[in-house]
Amino acid sequence: MPHKKVLVVHYSQSGQLDDAIKYCISPLLSDKSVSVTDLSLKPRAPFPFPWDILDFLSVFPESVYCDKIPLEPFGIDKNEEFDLIILAYQVWFLSPSLPMSSFLHSMEAKAWIEGKSVITFIACRNMWLTAQEKMKRLIAQNGGILCDNIALIDGGNSLETFITTPRWLLTGKKEKFWFFSSAGIKKSDMEKSARFGRAISSALKNNLEKSKKPLLQGLGAVNVNEKLIMSEKIGHRSFLIWGKFLRKIGQPKSKIRRVFLCIYLLFLVLMIITVVPFTLLFRILFYPLMIKKLKKQKAYYEEPSGSKIFKENNE
Repeated sequence: MPHKKVLVVHYSQSGQLDDAIKYCISPLLSDKSVSVTDLSLKPRAPFPFPWDILDFLSVFPESVYCDKIPLEPFGIDKNEEFDLIILAYQVWFLSPSLPMSSFLHSMEAKAWIEGKSVITFIACRNMWLTAQEKMKRLIAQNGGILCDNIALIDGGNSLETFITTPRWLLTGKKEKFWFFSSAGIKKSDMEKSARFGRAISSALKNNLEKSKKPLLQGLGAVNVNEKLIMSEKIGHRSFLIWGKFLRKIGQPKSKIRRVFLCIYLLFLVLMIITVVPFTLLFRILFYPLMIKKLKKQKAYYEEPSGSKIFKENNE
């Protein structure tokens, strides 16, 4: 009989996150001493994929403020006890996706997470720092202890994914085109994430999850690009301001919000044309002066698992 129980909670629109977490936990699924409970979150009002541009923008105020939306029943006993929780989430507007933040507002999440070690698993473009900060707070509010974080990001460079990711979200097309590479996380990176599953399996055998300490250090679980920290902080501040305003003027599907979303879309285009190039220039000019501060921030955001590789990846 299995003697360790792991709960894996996830939500994916395109299917990429689901594929990635399956590779990661595959060693757990084949480990007879571990029982894995899979919880795929389902919003009562499903989100479309690909997105319509206004539908996509309409969820950003609630995403940024981690509001709660109705989810389908989880189908798992609230009193079920788990040894380890894995939360696999997408990043929406530099925040956890609405289904994941909604789950963390639930009574069931509180019951399952309280006092337990929690691992977060992210699959996104390249900016996840503010989303993870929010996840830290939500996990702590539920009494959980974040012991590790894994972040898989798109293999393309920032300028490339600035085009390929929105194209994928709005059209469903992720294949190569022109001189752009395909959108999304490389399959090879997903396959390599099985090393984390092997490390988790080994840790569970030795009851290390009870220590509430990192289980994945030395496996290169995260790698923060410090050059993007400033851009993410600026973008998040903008989202907070506009999100607060849009939440006040109307519900996501209301006509008044859609009118102002069109204005916001124009604002975004102007920002991309003016502020983004200025930010890039500022970053290039002042990076040498800020490098110490950014390196410190990089180390903070890479906690608790870190980017260093000093283990044999359990292969």
